[in-house]
Parts: sequence; structure tokens; C-alpha cells
Amino acid sequence: MALRLPKAELPLELKESMIKQLGAVPENIEVNWHSPEVSRDNLEFGAKVGSWDAADASLKSFAHMAVAAQVGCSWCLDVGYYQAHNQNLDLVKASQVPRWRESDVFTPLERDVLEYAEAVTNTPPTVTDELYAGLLERLGPAAMVELTAFIAFVNLATRANVANGVKSQGFSDACEIPLATRAQTDGAQESRAASAS
Repeated sequence: MALRLPKAELPLELKESMIKQLGAVPENIEVNWHSPEVSRDNLEFGAKVGSWDAADASLKSFAHMAVAAQVGCSWCLDVGYYQAHNQNLDLVKASQVPRWRESDVFTPLERDVLEYAEAVTNTPPTVTDELYAGLLERLGPAAMVELTAFIAFVNLATRANVANGVKSQGFSDACEIPLATRAQTDGAQESRAASAS
């Protein structure tokens, strides 16, 4: 699938800033720039979300990648893994997020966060009282609110990218450990993966 909207021309200053941060201009920003107001607001809110610090950065990174894998946003998986690399997070674990259920590298807390990210992402959400209470007890109220809002924001970003036809740009090619692919366990996942291609 190709981009469903052509890339819009970004202001030079924004283009240079993106290249400085990521080494390339993200296609999702070029697509969103057809509405500069929406694009600016999205970038500003994304920066605010990125500055939150009540929840552990690794847990949020894993949650981001779990949402991206579930929704089928190859761009978010790609850039999320690249950002984990740049933040010196555990790349062995980050590389396994798309297949976290089959992997043995995650702690019980990390597995619960990954399960929670998927449960929030399900339509309708499938968060259980037990899962929420277990995370709340271990993370505390501020981190739990932050993690939940973070996952909701990532859902906005991943779903917009998939709808606009934005695909991986190869940011994670710089990482030494290859990103695992998501295990196909049911028709719904296969359908989501096929529609993301």
C-alpha cells in the first residue's frame, strides 16, 4: 500500500529539525502537513506526552510498540524501536515486543504492561479489573494515569498512520538486533497484518 495522500511540502525549519532528530523527514508529518494546524498540534501534544516522567520509559516504549504491532503500524514499530535504541533501552527486550507472548525476556510487570496496552487497544477495550488493579498496585496512581493516557495517544498516532498509508521508513535499520515479527495466531491478526502491508 502506498501513501493515501501525497506528501505536503514542510517549512524548511521543520524539515531540518526532523532530519536532525531522526536522520530523515517522517512521512507521517509530511502527510499530516496538508493541515498544518492539525500537524502542529499533534507534534506539540506528542512532545508533551514524551516529556511525561511518572511511568518508566522502558514500560512506555514497550507499550507503544505493542500497540503498533496490534494495530499494524509498521512506521510506529520502526520508529519506536529506533527511539528505544537512541534512549539506550534494552534492545533485546524491545526487539521482542511484537512477539512478547512467545518470548521469555520480559518480567511479570513488563508482560502485564504489554497485555494492558493490547487490552486498551482492543475495540472495545478489554481491560479487566484484575489487570488494572495489579498494575496500579505496582506503578502507583500517577504512573498508571500516565501509562493509560500514553497508550491512548499512541492509539491515535498508530491508527492515523495506518489510515493514511504510512509505512516503515527503515529507521530501525541502525539497530544491531533485528526487530522480531509478530506471531500470527488467529485470522484477525492475519487480517490486520495483511491490511497493514
